[in-house]
Amino acid sequence: MGRSRNSGRGRAAAEAVVETVDGGLARLVPDRERPRAWTLLIDDAPQSHVDLDDPAYLSFEYQRRIGHVIDTAAPAGRPVQAVHLGGGAFTLARYVAATRPRSTQQVVERDARLVHLVRRELPPDPGARIRVRSADAREGLAKVRDGWAGLVVADVFSGARTPAHLTSTEFLDDVRRALAPGGVYVANLADGPPLAHLRGQIATAAARFAELALIADPAVLRGKRFGNSVLVASDAPLPIAELTRRAASDPHPGRVQHGRELRDFTGGAAPVSDLAAVDSPAPPPSVFR
Repeated sequence: MGRSRNSGRGRAAAEAVVETVDGGLARLVPDRERPRAWTLLIDDAPQSHVDLDDPAYLSFEYQRRIGHVIDTAAPAGRPVQAVHLGGGAFTLARYVAATRPRSTQQVVERDARLVHLVRRELPPDPGARIRVRSADAREGLAKVRDGWAGLVVADVFSGARTPAHLTSTEFLDDVRRALAPGGVYVANLADGPPLAHLRGQIATAAARFAELALIADPAVLRGKRFGNSVLVASDAPLPIAELTRRAASDPHPGRVQHGRELRDFTGGAAPVSDLAAVDSPAPPPSVFR
């Protein structure tokens, strides 16, 4: 097992940190273009990218899209109360803390050894109000007070797959319970052709929320390749025009679907219950090459 002699707080030419965590073999790899930035991989699957000098910088495409949702979930700069299901390297919690100072956040991350590694090597700003709970995402969500959260972010993967119990209507019932009126739920969903999992997740969210939008690479939406899609749900109207503008201006432009177009995309898929839920599909080996 290799260890850097100095953490992400140290020199630019840092070494990779390699350590076994509960979820597999974790590697923190330095970004050669950004002196204090690191990518977290678990069993060679990229999980997070963090720039300690600029926590508002989001390197991963899907995280930038979630960032757009965070930016539009409340007036600019206003603090929010956020729950993050899945911690990784706390990238999105750091982003909220940087862009919305004085926000209060709860991160639920099952992998306690990963949490220890990230805290040691890539410590968050001590002034950020980020509480980390080492627990299963659904168990941690159940401990959030009714109506506490203005924002719930779900980005949970185990072995590059979303666990089945985080894909059901019963799970979304608890998300809704934790959300304040008008609060926003945003989820990272991974799927490839024929997109049966993604369509089922949209149908599941539609059974519990009045307003939905989906942000994704057009090639993913056409079923041309495996990739991430960002699902946004709320009981209040969503800022579709602004999300569309932001997604289109990304380095890898995304497309926003909503309304009838999104219903048509779902193609008659049925909502998923706990009894019928399965893990999301495993990505093909070529995805991480």
